[in-house]
Amino acid sequence: MQPEENRHAEGGTVLGFPLKGFGLFTSLLLAFAAAFFTFFATTAVAIFTLLAWNGLGRHAVSYAASYRYVGFPAGLLVLVVALPVFAVLWVKGKD
Repeated sequence: MQPEENRHAEGGTVLGFPLKGFGLFTSLLLAFAAAFFTFFATTAVAIFTLLAWNGLGRHAVSYAASYRYVGFPAGLLVLVVALPVFAVLWVKGKD
C-alpha cells in the first residue's frame, strides 16, 4: 500500500477530490447526494423560518412553500452544478 501523500501526488486533486478512482457511478452518486442533502438542509431551514414567522403572529404561510420555493429550486441548482463538475472529475480520472 502506498502512503496517502503519494496517492494524492500521483493522481492530483481538484477541490480536494482525488482525480484517480472516480468511476461513473461514484460521480453520479456524489452529484445526486449533494443535491439530496441540499434539498433537505434548505427545506429544514425554511420550515424553521416559517415556524418563527407564523409564531410571531404574521400572516400564516403554508409549510408547503418551503418545499416548493426553497428546497426544490436549491436541490435542482446544486444538481445542475454538481453533474458537470463530477462529470469532469470522472473524465479526468479516466486518463
